[in-house]
Amino acid sequence: MQFTIESRELTNSANQRPIPDAEPNCTTIDAANADDAITEFVRKSDSELVSFLKPAECRESIATVRKNDAVFLVRVYAA
Repeated sequence: MQFTIESRELTNSANQRPIPDAEPNCTTIDAANADDAITEFVRKSDSELVSFLKPAECRESIATVRKNDAVFLVRVYAA
C-alpha cells in the first residue's frame, strides 16, 4: 500500500514560533500500514519521531518529527 507523507516545518532554532506559510513537502512511501510508513520516513530522513497519533475513526495519522534544530508536523494518509 502507498502512503503520502506530508511534512511542514513548524519551528527551528532561528524561529521559535510557528512558521505560518511553510509549504509542505510530500513523499510517497510503500508500507503495510501508517506505522510502518512513518517509521520508514523517519529512517530515510534521518530524523527523530517525537509523537505519533493514529485516531481510530480517521484516515489520517499525525506525527511530530525533529531533525537537527527543526520540528515538523507530519501527516500520513493512504495515497
